Amino acid sequence: MRLWAIVPAAGIGRRMGTEVPKQYLPLLGRPVIAHTLAALDRLEALEGILVAVREDDAWWPEVERGLATRAPLVRVPGGRERRDSVANALRRLRDTAAPDDWVLVHDAVRPCLDEADLRRLVARACNDPVGALLAAPVRDTMKEADGEGRSARTLDRSRLWHALTPQMFRLGLLEAALRRALAEGLPVTDEAAALEHAGHRPLLVEGRSDNLKITRPEDLALAEFHLRRRAAS
Repeated sequence: MRLWAIVPAAGIGRRMGTEVPKQYLPLLGRPVIAHTLAALDRLEALEGILVAVREDDAWWPEVERGLATRAPLVRVPGGRERRDSVANALRRLRDTAAPDDWVLVHDAVRPCLDEADLRRLVARACNDPVGALLAAPVRDTMKEADGEGRSARTLDRSRLWHALTPQMFRLGLLEAALRRALAEGLPVTDEAAALEHAGHRPLLVEGRSDNLKITRPEDLALAEFHLRRRAAS
C-alpha cells in the first residue's frame, strides 16, 4: 500500500483574533502545525506529506527548517478555500502517485491526533471500497435553528456524528469527486462531502473526541491540556 498525506494549511483563522495564522501559534513551545505533522509522521508507510500554504506565507519556511519528519515534506500552493488547497495537492500528486494510491487529508490545526486512532483509520479504510474518515458520535442534544435564531426542532442524535480528520480515500476517486464538486459549485467543507455528492458512502471510524480543531482562543488551552496529559501517561 502506498500512502500519502495532505495537510491544507493556507487558512488565516480570523476567529482566533490574532495576526499570526492559527497553525503557527505556539503550543507547548512548538507551532501547532509541528505537532500535527509529527502525529502524521508516526505512520511508517507514509510516502510523503504535502503541505498546502499560501504563496505569501512568511511563517512556513522557518517552521519547515525546524522540522525533522521521516516522510519528505512537499510544499504546494494553497487555495482560497480548504477544498482548493486539497485539489492543488492532488494535482501535484499525479506526478508521483498512482490513482490507486491512498491519500490521508488532515487539518493543520488538529494537533491532538491519537496514534491509535490514526492506525485504526488506515487499517479500516484500506479494506473498504470507498475509504473512511475519523468521526465521533454526537453525545449532546442537537437543535436545528430557524431563521431568527430560535430552536425549531430537536434532531435525532442517534444517527449524527462529528466529522473529524484524517479522512482517507484513493487518489483517483477523491480527485474525481472533488473535481466534480468544484465544477458544480458545491461548498464542500471536507473530503467526505465530495465523495457523498458523487454517490459514495464513506465508512465512519470512531475516533477520540479530543481530536479537536483549533478555531478559537480557548481551543489552544484545551489542546495543551490534552497533549500534556498524554505525555504524562
